[in-house]
Amino acid sequence: MKNVLVAGGAGFIGSWLCEELLKQNFRVVCIDNLCTGREQNILHLKQDKNFEFINCDIIKPLPESIGKMDFIFHLASPASPPAYQKLAIETLLVNSNGTLNLLELARKDNARFLFASTSEVYGNPMQHPQKETYWGNVNPNGIRSMYDESKRFAEALCMAYFRKYNIDLRIARIFNTYGPRMRADDGRVISNFINQSLQDEPLTVYGDGKQTRSLCYVSDLVEGLLGLMFEEGIGGEVVNLGNPHERIIFELAEIIRRLTNSKSEISFKELPQDDPERRCPGISKAEKLLNWNPKISLEQGLQKTIEWYKANL
Repeated sequence: MKNVLVAGGAGFIGSWLCEELLKQNFRVVCIDNLCTGREQNILHLKQDKNFEFINCDIIKPLPESIGKMDFIFHLASPASPPAYQKLAIETLLVNSNGTLNLLELARKDNARFLFASTSEVYGNPMQHPQKETYWGNVNPNGIRSMYDESKRFAEALCMAYFRKYNIDLRIARIFNTYGPRMRADDGRVISNFINQSLQDEPLTVYGDGKQTRSLCYVSDLVEGLLGLMFEEGIGGEVVNLGNPHERIIFELAEIIRRLTNSKSEISFKELPQDDPERRCPGISKAEKLLNWNPKISLEQGLQKTIEWYKANL
């Protein structure tokens, strides 16, 4: 049985990934310091003899009890603007020192490594859709820079290890992902709109509402992460994972209001600094290398997410 380490495994995406790995008969070690992850996301997994949870911070030296790993997924970072702005220094360190610690573990164990990067490395893009060859348009010292720039640094660190030590690693640039277990206080558009709609509160739309997002349901994203990790012969590749169907924010508010049968009005507020106007992944590389495409429609995914929020708010 192969051993898999999932750093950030108690988070929204990480917990789904741990669950799927267990279904595929891996032994899973989940490490998380629970700064944004939640133990309740993995309570059901603790019943499985092949699952182990270790509460630790990857910024610090890793505990020896982790043991030898065959595969390492690095998803350990705050990912929503309210979280990474509140935990700015921690975000910078988990994507620098934390990435270094996990890369050293991968080098020691000769483990395959996947780094969960982000569409935020493209900043407020001037190219649409965003392809992996695009270098981005990022404010290096703006209010989102602790996340954007630390992810860009982590990608550079990964590639330095790949070139110097020939570590078998891959980089996933993850676009907006949503679904059950996403924190109610996540602060991004889906969680905000669902929370507000269920309570008949005004839906907060920033700017004119004409900006776009491309929204991928979590099970589709996890399928892409697994495909990227376990595909042979693609060491050093950087691959976008996301849904290429752009949605206008105002349209998204209307859909969620309808699905929740809400009486909420629309409330317009000033657009935050450095908020991207458009997000749309070019996924031709994922299609070619992994034969991967998102399958869950927006309305299907939103319905599942709304039902989960109703049961868990």
